[in-house]
Amino acid sequence: MQPLYDPEAVRPMWEELAQCGVTPLKAAADVDEILGKPGTTLIVVNSICGCAAGGARPGVTQALQAAVIPDHLSTVFAGVDMEATQRARELMPEIAPSSPSVALFKDGKLVYALERRHIERMRPEEIAGELEKAYRQHCTRKGPSVSADVYEQVVHTRQCGSQIPSFRG
Repeated sequence: MQPLYDPEAVRPMWEELAQCGVTPLKAAADVDEILGKPGTTLIVVNSICGCAAGGARPGVTQALQAAVIPDHLSTVFAGVDMEATQRARELMPEIAPSSPSVALFKDGKLVYALERRHIERMRPEEIAGELEKAYRQHCTRKGPSVSADVYEQVVHTRQCGSQIPSFRG
């Protein structure tokens, strides 16, 4: 599947999560592989929209600095990682197919979801707080995902989606 957006133009938007230990998934097989692992798995459906930039990504990265975090950290990028995003959405039918969204799976089963309709009304601190509650309830891995000095270097990309060029490959 051809991406809607230029993958190089959105690179800072997925690197923001990658700096905090979140692995980008590019294909359906990648989604199946990570959800086939035992334990808890975070899947962030990333996006070029303002609520991803202003809330979801900063909230997710902040929550990953908590004392307890998911075992496996991953993301798919809506409009770029088309196949991976489609597969992730198939595995979370309870969530309306919108982005951004955040899903927590335990042994491959969806146990928690934060949908766009929630995210767009929340500040990053509120998103982090909600995720941390879910982590305490379902997860056992000790956090943070990265050291404090690495986290301090994370750049939260605030680029507007209207400035992202379409893919012309």
